[in-house]
Amino acid sequence: MTIEEPLRQIGLTIALLAIVAASLLTAPGADGLLGAFLGALMLTIAITDAHRYIIPNELTGAAAVLALLRALAVGPDAGWYGLIWAAGRALAIALPFLALMAGYRAWRGRDGLGLGDIKLAAVAGAWLGLTTLFAVVEIATLSALAAYIVNGALRRRPLRSTAFLPFGLFLAPAIWFGWLAEALLG
Repeated sequence: MTIEEPLRQIGLTIALLAIVAASLLTAPGADGLLGAFLGALMLTIAITDAHRYIIPNELTGAAAVLALLRALAVGPDAGWYGLIWAAGRALAIALPFLALMAGYRAWRGRDGLGLGDIKLAAVAGAWLGLTTLFAVVEIATLSALAAYIVNGALRRRPLRSTAFLPFGLFLAPAIWFGWLAEALLG
């Protein structure tokens, strides 16, 4: 084992502790606890997508269940009304992402978005209000493009339209930061 692996583990542990602390300090109680779990799941999704270009269904499923539990029990509009709105927002963002995936596949003959990205967008919809949701998708998209451009420039590689980009690496943390912003401002 090289020195990089223990350092990476220490860095991830510190990041996880910071996520939990920020969640609980920002929203004490049940909402902060759910936000801490959201943060841990989003960190795991980002790392997994960065390494394997895949977003595991188990992780997005857990995040979706937490979102619906939050909407039903502790969210700003807790109850059946909140649950219906959370599910509606999830569909409202997942369907355009699905259309984008299908349209890109028809246009280019290959995938541009994976189903994991669409499921993760649905999780964002279930967790976040509409204004925050749109900001989070925009921030994740612009961050992904900026990272790709900067990485290409630093490595002196030309930009390619066929390059793989793990969108979950950018969307997952943006979802948690979006929740954190709503908790701070709400």
